[in-house]
Amino acid sequence: METEQSTLQGIWLPLVTPFRDGALDETSLRRMLRHYAAEPIDGLILAATTGEGMTLDEAEVERLVAVSAEELARIGRPLPIFLGISGSYTRQVAAELAHTASWPIQGYLITCPYYTRPSQEGLRRHFSALAEATDKPILIYNIPYRTGVNLRNEAMLELARHPRIIGVKDCSADPAQSFDLTCRRPSGFAVLTGEDPFFYSALTQGADGGILASAHVRTRDFADVREKLLCGDQPGALADWRRLADLPPLLFAEPSPAPIKHWLWRAGLIDSPEVRLPMTEVSEGLAARIDREIERIR
Repeated sequence: METEQSTLQGIWLPLVTPFRDGALDETSLRRMLRHYAAEPIDGLILAATTGEGMTLDEAEVERLVAVSAEELARIGRPLPIFLGISGSYTRQVAAELAHTASWPIQGYLITCPYYTRPSQEGLRRHFSALAEATDKPILIYNIPYRTGVNLRNEAMLELARHPRIIGVKDCSADPAQSFDLTCRRPSGFAVLTGEDPFFYSALTQGADGGILASAHVRTRDFADVREKLLCGDQPGALADWRRLADLPPLLFAEPSPAPIKHWLWRAGLIDSPEVRLPMTEVSEGLAARIDREIERIR
């Protein structure tokens, strides 16, 4: 099935949530937003995996969204904001959609139910029910190595018919499944890779972009890879990617987002590399490796 260009595309940043002394660090958050608003990104994901969303209480998530929307409005960069949501009980997730309906967000990134491992029919009904529970667009987050369940393409393509299910953050870790989806998806259904090391190959196989934690660093270089491919400059895109390819493994050498936060702290974008348990700070060895890479590219 041939597709028109998706309305959801480019580089989306799953923004880290900065903390200081156990609390949301609004000063660092605003500094990050000003920085990334000047970069070629196409949208923000808040309170998802990279944003340590499962460690945030309800008031913190609401404040995170409010500050982000306020700062983007203040600087005149109307980036779309999608809120990360997860849960294994459909009714409870639907209640969260209702609770956040008036927040200044444009859509949701919703993870497949974790731990319970529902059937494909259960997944289809789950997301169909959620799409009926909101008037905002939904991106499905398919990441079976975290949730324990893989939303396969037949069910995904059925869900893609719903007007409010507009795409997927694809972390299926199955290249054949990902390629099949880009070939068969309906018009306007976005495929955004969430596998940072495979960003270039995903683009060459038809992905519309990526939701990339690694793009906190060298953001413009990630965008340039996609831009060169869109312009037909495959050799240039490949050359750029070869210069970037070692970055995602470095930033995922230990559990995310600790390595990214260490980099942003060293770069002066956040005032502390603090993460919340069960996440821990990076090891001394990885910190030294990151510090050396920062010095190398300056």
